[in-house]
Amino acid sequence: MANNVSSIGAAPFHLSDSDLAWVEDSLAGMSLEEKVGQLFCLAVPAPDVPDILKKADSIGLRPAAFMLRPMPARRVQDIIEALRNWTRIPLLFAANLDRGGDGVALEGTCFSTPLGVAATDDEAMAYRFGLVCGREASALGINWTFGPAVDIDFNYRNPITNTRTYGDDPDRVARLSRAYVRGVRECGIAVTLKHWPGDGVDFRDQHLLPSVNALSPSDWDATYGKVYRALIEDGAQCVMSAHILQPAYTRLLDPAVPREKVLPASLCPQLNEGLLRGRLGFNGLIVSDATSMAGMTAAMRREDAVPACIVAGCDMFLFTLDMEVDFKYMLRGVKSGKISARRLDEAVGRTLALKASLGLHRAEPRSAGVPRESTLKALGCAEHLEWARECADKSITLVKDTQGIVPIRSDSHKRILLFCLGEVPSDEGNIELLLSLLQAEGFVVTRFKNESGPGKEWDSPLWNDPIGYLSGYDLALYYARYPNASGQTAIRIKWQAPMGIDVPKFVHDIPTVFVSMDNPYLLQDVPMVKTYINAYSTNPATIRAVVEKLVGKSRFVGKSPVDPFCGLEDAAI
Repeated sequence: MANNVSSIGAAPFHLSDSDLAWVEDSLAGMSLEEKVGQLFCLAVPAPDVPDILKKADSIGLRPAAFMLRPMPARRVQDIIEALRNWTRIPLLFAANLDRGGDGVALEGTCFSTPLGVAATDDEAMAYRFGLVCGREASALGINWTFGPAVDIDFNYRNPITNTRTYGDDPDRVARLSRAYVRGVRECGIAVTLKHWPGDGVDFRDQHLLPSVNALSPSDWDATYGKVYRALIEDGAQCVMSAHILQPAYTRLLDPAVPREKVLPASLCPQLNEGLLRGRLGFNGLIVSDATSMAGMTAAMRREDAVPACIVAGCDMFLFTLDMEVDFKYMLRGVKSGKISARRLDEAVGRTLALKASLGLHRAEPRSAGVPRESTLKALGCAEHLEWARECADKSITLVKDTQGIVPIRSDSHKRILLFCLGEVPSDEGNIELLLSLLQAEGFVVTRFKNESGPGKEWDSPLWNDPIGYLSGYDLALYYARYPNASGQTAIRIKWQAPMGIDVPKFVHDIPTVFVSMDNPYLLQDVPMVKTYINAYSTNPATIRAVVEKLVGKSRFVGKSPVDPFCGLEDAAI
């Protein structure tokens, strides 16, 4: 294994001789079961930690890493300390920091979505984004982030990329991702580029099926390839191999692969070994995307997929369906020779190298449950909240105002009828803030609610006497929140019965303004609206900035990082 250790000691890990010695000694001192355990990263839902440890102990599994979901900060600290004291080999603790420190702690800063940062077109803002994520996560013991998403949002119909990306321009994606990575890495956190080989081309979600990046090799090289190459050259330590097919490159690298045998990247050696390691020269750790997704489970039998993931070039297997069963499948794959001893040592060696590059082998374990109040001060601190406010102010985009109504004034548009679409009632706190801010500006705001009840939907005055009803108001304001989330086949506006009673169909009878909070593409469903605003996040800073811009206290300066008109001519009118 000495040659393998020497090779992984180079970029991106840059290990010293003593670091390499630790990797080699650790590997040599592991049993077969311990090595196989190092192929796994497990998920930690907050209440289930004792059960997870009890289950892992019972089957002899000691994973390499744990991924934590958002929970109270003290709970994060307690869990990490308990897990550190549970195993002799230092652990990686991962989180999704897609919007800020709130990706791991409920008290963390919700900074922005990546698309909101992209709308500022400001590398300094992307760097601050990385700093906020890194500072707040590292304060809790997180040392690994599953980000940035370096996908390119080519297809507005894709239900999962959307605001998770830095837009549809590869150069912007590369610039802002690099700035974000600098900020995160300064805080001692390893980054993970995702979702290899690139999401955003297909209109489907890899959580629900194996999706497809259908670009030609030359087009891929000029877009996704450019982004990945730049970040690999910058020293990104990890790449997340997703359940996304890239048929053209798979067959280019291996013409013998028949069409029906083209596999998603997480199971595809041509993409991981041939393209990522071979052509792009990546020498870091490859982790699969979540193996519970249909994108993997639909590709082959679970018993075959578990070891095949490692054989195909992934060094770590993300999550399990059944911990005991998947561990058994992986062990069987090693003992049967499907996963060679050399490949096992290579995968585990890279994981150890990542840990050594972060200095985890030198860290002293802390006592479980000891509060560290000083570290919690970083969460939601004044500086981070101010940066979030600046990001919101610079990102919100006036997509169109063909009726010239912005800014609105309380003397001419005093009576506002507010329509709330999307994540209601879960978004009530933000809606209440919006209401209070508008009222403080002198507006009288009435929230539309069709309260006629089942079987009486047709009794609404907006249905029976719409012009008369609307004559009691000076402005119709739409607040819509339809964020991207895994497991959706599409993100479209859902209108109320009867027959879309809350559709903005009276734009010629009452001035209408539409604000989309978490999705840049809702204009496709309301092209008749003459004034449309994109805000790319939903946090208090963004709500406040929206109101400031609506009333003219602040100018609209955001630049759309995608085509908000979705290529539709009528949407731009």
